[in-house]
Amino acid sequence: MYNPSVSGGNASTVAGSRLFLYEVQGLRQNAGTDLMSTPIRKSGSVFITVPYGRMNQEMQRITRMGGKIVSIRPLEEVGAASNATPTPIVAPVVATAEAGSPAETAPTQTTKEPMTQAAPKAAESVPVNLYKPNSPYVGKVLSNEPLVQEGGLGIVQHITFDLSEGNLHYVEGQSIGIIPAGTDDKGKPHKLRLYSIASTRHGDNLDDKTVSLCVRQLEYKHPESGETVYGTCSTYLCHIEPGSEVKITGPVGKEMLLPDDPDATVIMLATGTGIAPFRAYLWRMFKDAERAKNPDYQFKGLAWLVFGVPYTGNILYKDELEQIQKEYPDNFRLTYAISREQQNSEGGRMYIQHRVGEHADELWDLMQKPNTHTYMCGLKGMEGGIDEGMSVAAQKKGVDWTEFRKQMKKDHRWHVETY
Repeated sequence: MYNPSVSGGNASTVAGSRLFLYEVQGLRQNAGTDLMSTPIRKSGSVFITVPYGRMNQEMQRITRMGGKIVSIRPLEEVGAASNATPTPIVAPVVATAEAGSPAETAPTQTTKEPMTQAAPKAAESVPVNLYKPNSPYVGKVLSNEPLVQEGGLGIVQHITFDLSEGNLHYVEGQSIGIIPAGTDDKGKPHKLRLYSIASTRHGDNLDDKTVSLCVRQLEYKHPESGETVYGTCSTYLCHIEPGSEVKITGPVGKEMLLPDDPDATVIMLATGTGIAPFRAYLWRMFKDAERAKNPDYQFKGLAWLVFGVPYTGNILYKDELEQIQKEYPDNFRLTYAISREQQNSEGGRMYIQHRVGEHADELWDLMQKPNTHTYMCGLKGMEGGIDEGMSVAAQKKGVDWTEFRKQMKKDHRWHVETY
């Protein structure tokens, strides 16, 4: 996928604690007053210890009682933080939520803490700018395979490059730069274009010596002349021959890194070649040979891909995605939005935002888990529709979606690369 800009950021990993501390504000003082219509006094900050298995139920109970959850943290993180600082703090009054028994809590004053923020990946584990534009790595094309099937639109290629002659390595979710051969209309060398990596760190051949891209040939009508214009770098890559040498820079990017937590929930929202980083995630999670290469990362969580394309023939990596779904039905969900073949509830074209709207309540519930990460990659136009769909789900819980999304971003659980 072509990625015109990669923003920095930290990856995150959620600790394995199974008890979480909720900070709640505005909670009614007695659960028995839930059915009263008269105004009642509400609390300041209260703290509730919640077992992992009851997180959704407790959130619903807090909402019914008029409360607003302002932070969620693993209990062990709270203890570690208090032991690490010599600064005196007011100890919170903590109540434990147990099955079948709503917790009673008392107000207290304390310093407001952010929502769960797990430790980012160690800096040395995320390589950045090993090769720069003034001294790029020169690698050979090993293969260039078409991805668009019969009935599909446009040209999309899966291209694999040899890395065996240098030290270019990367992790899932990063991008590399490609400098097209030749010069521009002013006689100057072309500027690099960034593309999301579509392979795992071990490469498609599992020998740590290749990197793969998923590239669509850019094609559009010139607004004044009406002539068809083709993208410089995408055309160069889509028609490149195996054995050709290519100038490569990078890797770059920390915004889209996959969490190390094998129990995480990973929501992936993709359009077109935005599938590239998600292919890398899914291969790392589910491919047998990949799992054998990664004994410390055996994915047991839930991965859900919502994939928007114009035609069935444009479902990139379709056979492999559906094979994973068949082999791991409890761990991988695959939802298509095929705009020119399917209709939404209003009779119009089915775009990815309509699928998100259909599943918004379920997606919302999943996002309440502190180890859920949501990724969005593809056309920038998808962002507004997805926000709209999720806003409806959030409003049902009395939550402002925009603020909630900002909090997820702050906690490194909301990851976006659109163009």
